[in-house]
Amino acid sequence: MIDVVILTDNRYVNPEKKDWYIDQVLLENKLLQSALEKQGLTVCKKDWADLDFDWTTTKHAIFRSTWDYFERFDEFFSWIEETKNKTNFINSSEIINWNVDKHYLADLSKKGINIAPTLFVEKGDKITLQELFDKTNCKEAVIKPAISGAARHTYRITPNNCLDYENIFQQLIKKECMLFQEFLQNITKMGEISLIIIGGKYTHAVKKIAKKGDFRVQDDHGGKVEKYYPSRTEILFAEQCIRNSPFSPIYARVDIVYDNKDKPSLSELELIEPELWFRNYPEAARYLAEGILELSS
Repeated sequence: MIDVVILTDNRYVNPEKKDWYIDQVLLENKLLQSALEKQGLTVCKKDWADLDFDWTTTKHAIFRSTWDYFERFDEFFSWIEETKNKTNFINSSEIINWNVDKHYLADLSKKGINIAPTLFVEKGDKITLQELFDKTNCKEAVIKPAISGAARHTYRITPNNCLDYENIFQQLIKKECMLFQEFLQNITKMGEISLIIIGGKYTHAVKKIAKKGDFRVQDDHGGKVEKYYPSRTEILFAEQCIRNSPFSPIYARVDIVYDNKDKPSLSELELIEPELWFRNYPEAARYLAEGILELSS
């Protein structure tokens, strides 16, 4: 019986060709594997979609770099349903099902967590982008799917250019829910702060900064990442986000952007497979491994 399987995708199992990005992914998984093994746990790394692996032979499976699921949603969630009773997911399937849909932002907003002003345009709704601007009086907005990742179909729009995006928006809302959010100007000025929370407590943080002329902070889109030392207010806000979620995840990433009133706001609460930057603070991998050991005992 294997104690822990580190879940990745096929690109990061045994890649023949490597680059700086793949090297970072491999390092992150290696740091976690080493930390788990130092706790006396047996560990292996598997593609979540590996058809030949018997998932009943492992106690726990932890989602780390399963980053092809953005393009394979149906397959991924079918696999979760088929596998959730064969092993113990970290984080759990209940957490995943709640966190994958950005309606969770509305849940947290109702509990007092500050988020960007947001309207949810449900699948099949009949509304135009111009009508959304008229309804909200926003000067600038972002539209994005409720279920997404890696900035898929994320667009920055204004009342002046929204007609350019109307066709794609109408195509999208026929198939899925979309968010219409006030654009937060600080994303281009200050970037996005990511605080890592292990066992409900802050461990370390990074700041993600978009390349010049863009607002998407992901390195997929040319963004850069630097170490960050958050204020006490930012740490307390991140921990408050976790306390107000309906679950107690063993690991989490809280992404913060200062809103247009210069107040911390929750951009994303990442509970499925967030990058955790163990390479910046390897002790966090040890804290996570200790938490998993407790689950195994």
